[in-house]
Amino acid sequence: MGKATTERALPENEAKAVARMLRVSPQKLNLLAQLIRGKKVSTALADLEFSRKRISTEVRKCLESAIANAENNHDLDVDDLVVKEAFVGKALVLKRFHARARGRGARILKPFSNLTIVVREVPAREAA
Repeated sequence: MGKATTERALPENEAKAVARMLRVSPQKLNLLAQLIRGKKVSTALADLEFSRKRISTEVRKCLESAIANAENNHDLDVDDLVVKEAFVGKALVLKRFHARARGRGARILKPFSNLTIVVREVPAREAA
């Protein structure tokens, strides 16, 4: 009597995780997305662990979530996972006002971002 289930959008050897409303600009978040794109999951986690960027902890959480989704929901082997996609989207922007000299005002933009990470299982012989 419920809603019909939708078809799976990703192939069987892929899993994804989405982190929404991250308090960082998309441009800054994309620097970390570029850092992990195309790498093996273990290498990407190590890179994020030692990154000096503030938002790297949130990106690491999202990557770990994608790994957990692959392992628990889709029965994929964690050792063979590779970051297939890591892309950033814009979320809302808070607009703030900062008083300036002579009765003027300056606009301050506080952007939020969305991060999507897709991991793919690649057999060990193909990854090399």
